[in-house]
Amino acid sequence: RAKILERIIPPPSGGRDKLHCVRFQLVSHSRFVPHGIIRLANMTTLCLSYWSLIINKTCFFCVLPLIIHQLIMKDKKIKIGVISDTHLEDYDDKMRGRIAEHFSDVDTILHAGDMVDLRVLKIFGGKEVKAVCGNMDNFSVREKFPEHLLFEIKGFKFLLIHGWGSPWGIEERISSGFKNLDCIVYGHTHKPANQKKDNVLFFNPGSAVDRYFASSRTIGILEIDKEVSGRIINI
Repeated sequence: RAKILERIIPPPSGGRDKLHCVRFQLVSHSRFVPHGIIRLANMTTLCLSYWSLIINKTCFFCVLPLIIHQLIMKDKKIKIGVISDTHLEDYDDKMRGRIAEHFSDVDTILHAGDMVDLRVLKIFGGKEVKAVCGNMDNFSVREKFPEHLLFEIKGFKFLLIHGWGSPWGIEERISSGFKNLDCIVYGHTHKPANQKKDNVLFFNPGSAVDRYFASSRTIGILEIDKEVSGRIINI
């Protein structure tokens, strides 16, 4: 819970968009919030618009959980499950079992395209999935997911993209036109990759189903802490 220590209402007169600054201290013995987070959050200054406090008296308490969430995410190591080229047309029990075994503790899942059908999403058991479409995906997948996705986690910038063309030179092709990235996650080649080039981590989990073009079926894990690191898992 939050104890409001000080409330400063600076607007002199007129102007309904002046700011309220609320200084608060988290006072909690809750087992859900680590003490380290409490220390980080103590004496944090929260600026809320003057009109929103008048219109919605509960505005402060709506925003507070978001602040706590951001502080926790900043301090927490993030674990991401990465998969690509599943090439499945429906839910698959065997694949669901492998996902449950290796992705049970991940915070989110990245799918780098060629899932083929949206019903494949059921194998992830309701976990959050960020995905892009690939060259083999049907219309429903292409309609739902973009060809590439840019996002940021803990200050690190990611590009999720399937890829196209020959496996040779694919990393140069997919990175062309994008700047200031920390990690590029891609698929298409069915061959795992986990290497840094010019301070950018290129990560390909390989194919979770292929045994023709790849020597083994693979998926991947990305971990985000002080840096972004990846590992390939044979399934």
